[in-house]
Amino acid sequence: MSQHNRRTLLPPANRRRAFLLPGSLIVLAIIAAVFYFQHASSPDGEKSDSKRGKRGRDNDAPVAVSAETAGKADFPVYLNGLGTVTALRSVTVRSRVDGELMRVAFTEGQMVKEGDLLAEIDPRPFQVQLQQAEGQLLRDEALLKNAQLDHERYLTLLEQDSISAQQTKTQEAQVKQYQGIVEMDKAQVNNAKLQLSYAKLTAPIPGRVGLRQIDQGNILQANDANGLVVITQLQPISVVFTLPEDKVQSVVKRWRSNEAVNVEAYDRAGKTKLADGKLLALDNQIDPTTGTLKLKAQFDNNESTLFANQFVNIKMHLETLPGVTLVSSAAIQHDTQGPFVYVVGSEKTAQARRVTLGPTENDKVAVLDNLAAGETVVVDGVDRLRDGSPVDIAKKDGIAVAADPNAQTKSEGKSRKNDKRP
Repeated sequence: MSQHNRRTLLPPANRRRAFLLPGSLIVLAIIAAVFYFQHASSPDGEKSDSKRGKRGRDNDAPVAVSAETAGKADFPVYLNGLGTVTALRSVTVRSRVDGELMRVAFTEGQMVKEGDLLAEIDPRPFQVQLQQAEGQLLRDEALLKNAQLDHERYLTLLEQDSISAQQTKTQEAQVKQYQGIVEMDKAQVNNAKLQLSYAKLTAPIPGRVGLRQIDQGNILQANDANGLVVITQLQPISVVFTLPEDKVQSVVKRWRSNEAVNVEAYDRAGKTKLADGKLLALDNQIDPTTGTLKLKAQFDNNESTLFANQFVNIKMHLETLPGVTLVSSAAIQHDTQGPFVYVVGSEKTAQARRVTLGPTENDKVAVLDNLAAGETVVVDGVDRLRDGSPVDIAKKDGIAVAADPNAQTKSEGKSRKNDKRP
């Protein structure tokens, strides 16, 4: 009988014992492993408990913070808006007559005055027209003079009853006819002179010329949409900017005081001041799509720092608050009940104090109530503070402060006192 057959012929009880033996060994191995790891981790658990106790004792140590002294000064209140520089006048210089562009008398980008010569068109065709008109005028003036002499002769003959009155009246009418022709000829002469003057293109306004649109030698057309060049007046120049509608009442109140309202223009980043100006006008309606009011300010722009269609940031001086308490914006904290600051008292503890805030300018905030000038407020390290926490000022008003030598001693003494056992 084979070995396989002997296994299959084992009694049922023996087969159960064969299966139970390996299972028991696995259970014993698991229990031994659990017992081993429990005893091996017990020292670490004691260490963790000691660390937690140490952290609990360290909570009483002073928190290192940076602080500053609340100041007191007159605080200017500004309203900020976004604006676009708009030229007071911008003119596209176009020719009024057709002709060849003979000379360009300006340099691209230069400043010009009103009446300065910009370009010349070939004047010869207009000079010929003027000569023709003047010749026609001379001929008709001669005919008029001859008709006037005949009229005077007819009047003498009429007094002698040597000519009919009808013939005298006819001659008088002919004199008036020639007078009308002479007046028309004079108009033709003036028109020819005007056309000749159009051959010289001059600056209609003072300002800066742009880029030339046509080169010398081309035929300049009177109906050319591009024209010769664009002149933009830069001195003075205006800026149209917007303010939110909730600021309208304060602006109107300031405007009605009839005092000049100063306006400052800054670059796109809002850091470099470009020009100083005055508020010029307020719009008569609020834009319903944006909820803003348009205002216009005017700048002398003597240094030519503003250009038409330039984007600028506007700061308009609304008023000045006299003698208010000022702190850095980093000192202001907020919660569900409103703004507050941490004030450091003489006992080197941080006390939370509710304050009433005013306007903000740059990194300074005006505090209107519950904080006096000269008090010390925390500006850095507030995330580790709570009301009544002891503090150690590491930096005050931007200057490093030497560590308190008694702070560590007090902390260690307090820790030893907490470690005592009965």
